[in-house]
Amino acid sequence: MRLIDEAGKQVGLLPLEEALSLAKSKGLDLIQVTEKVDPPVCKLGNYGKFLYQQGKKERKAGQQKASRLKEVRLTFGISTHDMETRAKQAKLFLGRGDTVRIVMRLRGREKAMGTFAREKAEKFLEIVRALIPITIDREPKMEPAGLSLIITKK
Repeated sequence: MRLIDEAGKQVGLLPLEEALSLAKSKGLDLIQVTEKVDPPVCKLGNYGKFLYQQGKKERKAGQQKASRLKEVRLTFGISTHDMETRAKQAKLFLGRGDTVRIVMRLRGREKAMGTFAREKAEKFLEIVRALIPITIDREPKMEPAGLSLIITKK
């Protein structure tokens, strides 16, 4: 087996019995790092500390933030200034790596004016594009409740 000492330096290729006796003489454990290579790689160290470090790595890997879906709501009669404010919020979400769904709820007679709603959404996209490069994951789509689209950072 290939042996690595507690300082991380290679000792070389040793038989199992010799590696075990070396570990015992130093008061350390023989830890198999990988068995996928030939010869297998082993390391001298404290097994409890090794398990603790492995657990720490796994916990850290589990904490990595997955991309979340955030929502920005627009209204049918939204003003330009309010649209810019919402665009800044979308930029903040996109900058953190989140996916943003833009929703415009349409009520009553607003549903009959789908083209106007689509124009408002396009104007909003222009404002966001001026702040941050984006890609449109789902094109603006009219749904029974209104219009929605999904964007991500390029």
